[in-house]
Amino acid sequence: MARPKEFDERAAVGRAMDAFWARGYEGTSTQALCEATGLGRSSIYNTFTSKHELFMRALAQYTERGIAARTALLENSGTGVERFRALFSFTIDEEVATHGRGCLVVNTVAEFGDRDAEVKARTDADTGRQLALLVACAREGQIDGTIDDTREPADIAEFAHSTVAGLRLMSRRGAERTAMEAVADIALGAISAK
Repeated sequence: MARPKEFDERAAVGRAMDAFWARGYEGTSTQALCEATGLGRSSIYNTFTSKHELFMRALAQYTERGIAARTALLENSGTGVERFRALFSFTIDEEVATHGRGCLVVNTVAEFGDRDAEVKARTDADTGRQLALLVACAREGQIDGTIDDTREPADIAEFAHSTVAGLRLMSRRGAERTAMEAVADIALGAISAK
């Protein structure tokens, strides 16, 4: 008779997520996953079947957490330009707090490119949801007069999304808060109503 699981799967996925986030997929060995989760190899493989499956679960947990946080932030931050300011500030604060780990999605896109269809589908889905939020903010900002109405909301969303990715990459290379804030200010100036 098989032994019942004696661990919290979601917590184990969260600890694996931290390991992948810190080291990347290729840089995270099975031994590192055992150490991060506190599980033995057999528990990892019996529960998750493979390192790739555990990574996909970790990536899913990360993206779900991220979209929930951004939705709450952007729905409660005032005018359109205030929402983008809040997004950039949140990103910078998060990067400072995590000491430049960057974004697991951005890191994953950089590591995998398009060579893994399942990873690409997950990162593309996350990007689509992030862009939909930003398009709504841009439209609302154009209506309230704080966002440039000569640009397409989808283009503003892509620009803001790329700015967030850029801030995360700046942090990974060790940029100071003041440098990231300067980039955020330039981005806000570019999308603000003239």
